[in-house]
Amino acid sequence: MTGHTKTALITGITGQDGGHLARLLHDNGYEVCGVIRGQSNLKKERFLEEFPYVELIEADLLDPSSILRAVDQSDPDEFYNLAAISHVGYSFKNPTLTLHTTAGGVLNCLEAIRMTDRSGKTRFYQASTSEMYGGLDYNRPGLGYDERSLFHPRSPYGVAKLYGHWIAKNYRESYGIFASCGILFNHEGERRGVEFVTRKITNAVARIHLGLQETVELGDLWPKRDWGYAGDYVRGMWQMLQHHEPDDFVLATGETHSIEEFLTQAFHEIGVDDWSPYVVRSQALIRPAEVDILLGNPAKAERVLGWKREVDFPNLVRRMVRYDIAEQQARFAARAVQSDR
Repeated sequence: MTGHTKTALITGITGQDGGHLARLLHDNGYEVCGVIRGQSNLKKERFLEEFPYVELIEADLLDPSSILRAVDQSDPDEFYNLAAISHVGYSFKNPTLTLHTTAGGVLNCLEAIRMTDRSGKTRFYQASTSEMYGGLDYNRPGLGYDERSLFHPRSPYGVAKLYGHWIAKNYRESYGIFASCGILFNHEGERRGVEFVTRKITNAVARIHLGLQETVELGDLWPKRDWGYAGDYVRGMWQMLQHHEPDDFVLATGETHSIEEFLTQAFHEIGVDDWSPYVVRSQALIRPAEVDILLGNPAKAERVLGWKREVDFPNLVRRMVRYDIAEQQARFAARAVQSDR
């Protein structure tokens, strides 16, 4: 259709990936709609200050009728399902909520497309995760997990995501919905929540650098992850829905770094070589089951989509530390101005 302006609907729009995706789509001329839970959502006002061009629609993944109304209201060409209980540690404490939101929410989105007869129009993106692999039976040293690797999730989050992954594939095959699944390995950045270990580290390093705190509590430091920049990975999500057919794609960097390496790099950014005086080990932060190593193989996405990550590991950590230092300084200045009034 000549001159047609595409519309995208995003669940989880106030999260890390949602913000990156909203900006990318807007920059590409889309009308952007986002699902947000109603009533006193604390993120709503701050989000609209940053993204005034996004139309927010009140709905809840746990309420199928509200998701159906959101799809009817927005009439999306592309539907990105990014919403989930996305913290692995939290999923152990709240497995039932994780199940209903992270697994059942995907079904509600797909059903909304099917029941509104949009199977031939709306392209659907499901945010799958490397946590579905679980790190067990890792017998491909140096090669990494790809789209054909076996799944063995090691957390309620991973199990729920695996349901979402398979139900999206099922609706693709059963109802002809253009449903693509992005199996994304760990992707971080300045929009990451401080409850995640990478942002917890960079935020603490910034505050230690500025004399605002003395130590940071961490659990195990040996697990290795394939860490990339969220902005690169969101671009890959969009590329999946521009492809001529739906499919599954791994997005990863193809290299791993331990939490200790991330910690070392973060402290290096503030000129500290020995971080041991600033780190307190906490048993309470150790998970019931841990994934030793997650390494991805993005060869298919690079070959088929032309996707390539641009931000390497040192620059990812540098970007996050510098952002957190600037944010802490801005907060301090704002408090100082307020106290002078």
